[in-house]
Amino acid sequence: MCAAAGGGRAAARRLGRAGGAAGVSQVQSTAGIPRRSRRRRNVAIAYESGQGDGAEQETSEPQRPRWEPRDWRQQLERIREMRRNRDAPVDEMGVQKCYDSSAPPQVMRYQVLLSLMLSSQTKDQVTSAAMLRLRQHGLTVDSILQMDDATLGQIIYPVGFWRNKVKYIKQTTAILKQKYGGDIPRTVEELVQLPGVGPKMAHLAMNIAWDNVSGIAVDTHVHRITNRLKWVKKETRYPEETRVALEDWLPRDLWSEINWLFVGFGQQTCLPVNPRCNECLNQDICPAAKR
Repeated sequence: MCAAAGGGRAAARRLGRAGGAAGVSQVQSTAGIPRRSRRRRNVAIAYESGQGDGAEQETSEPQRPRWEPRDWRQQLERIREMRRNRDAPVDEMGVQKCYDSSAPPQVMRYQVLLSLMLSSQTKDQVTSAAMLRLRQHGLTVDSILQMDDATLGQIIYPVGFWRNKVKYIKQTTAILKQKYGGDIPRTVEELVQLPGVGPKMAHLAMNIAWDNVSGIAVDTHVHRITNRLKWVKKETRYPEETRVALEDWLPRDLWSEINWLFVGFGQQTCLPVNPRCNECLNQDICPAAKR
């Protein structure tokens, strides 16, 4: 998957500053999560300063210690060590490497979004090559709108589900032109309304394009690895379930590095099939390790 790496933060700040995106709303989408029971639950509400009624705060029950997985800090440090060289495909051909850094900020943000759309169920190498071909044709909102579907399909092939992506790219680009003046939305809520854009893409776009950490970007690698490490209270079936579970306990200052860190780890060591447990520094403290 062509996922964002933490190394793209400097470029993100340039994009974010140029777009005047400081202080944008941080909205988290939970679309796609199976509907939960409608039975009422007792939830302790923590009010921010200046919010809520004083009496309510006095009578609310003390919050219980937040759950967190066993050995997670040690596991994280070891994964950081294994990713120290930053030589996985995501580091060399991830989204942060796919856009033209010399283009105007608005164009760069558009290219970030397109690279994320292309990356779904596609290897970084394939996405990177497709983006390079698109850029050679002048990758802007106007150039895509003027391009016929057949030509666009030939350029992006063989990315996964390329026919659907041709349709989504054209539809999304038209919306960006009409509704956002050729720029991309500044909130997760608006981003996920675009055809072909899911929650993971939206959070990565917020991070890379707007320099705003709105949530943890959970793709198949992050979903798989955090379940193997038992970083969720109970096994999750969908990436969005995993995102919600992780954000419930993982310190916010770590959210931005989880995607690039775990994607590279999943590409090199914690593989979907036949993980290289004998090469993993977490072998002795990983619940799923094949010892």
